[in-house]
Amino acid sequence: MSQAIENLQDAQQRALAGRPKVGGFPYLAETLRRAGVTSIVWTLPSCQTLYLTQSGPVVSQAAPLVSGLADVPPFNQEALVVALRTDQAGQSTFMDFLQASWQAGVVGYDVDLLDRKVTYYGCNGEEYREDYPAYSGD
Repeated sequence: MSQAIENLQDAQQRALAGRPKVGGFPYLAETLRRAGVTSIVWTLPSCQTLYLTQSGPVVSQAAPLVSGLADVPPFNQEALVVALRTDQAGQSTFMDFLQASWQAGVVGYDVDLLDRKVTYYGCNGEEYREDYPAYSGD
């Protein structure tokens, strides 16, 4: 196992153990950033994650949201914002958030852990960008 994978797994375990239910993403992001992760590239509906880290890139493949052929939902920024606020309030699981994002037409998103920005993409060049706050605990 590479040092990049070990660092990422350790950070993910720390983040899951201490992540608050409400506002958990800034905690997760800060934990990963401190472990040397600089950005995360998510691809939907495949649920593939590319972590760019100071120790090297790591890819993770989760179960996809769809299989076979599927129509891509149209990009709907309002529905995406609802999915974001629901998740931020601790009222959904991460998989619920991914499914709601996909239904809102998101085909991918990039997390810039250094500048604390997340950019969501539709398949026709649509974008929605949102800053997230620095974690203020510990």
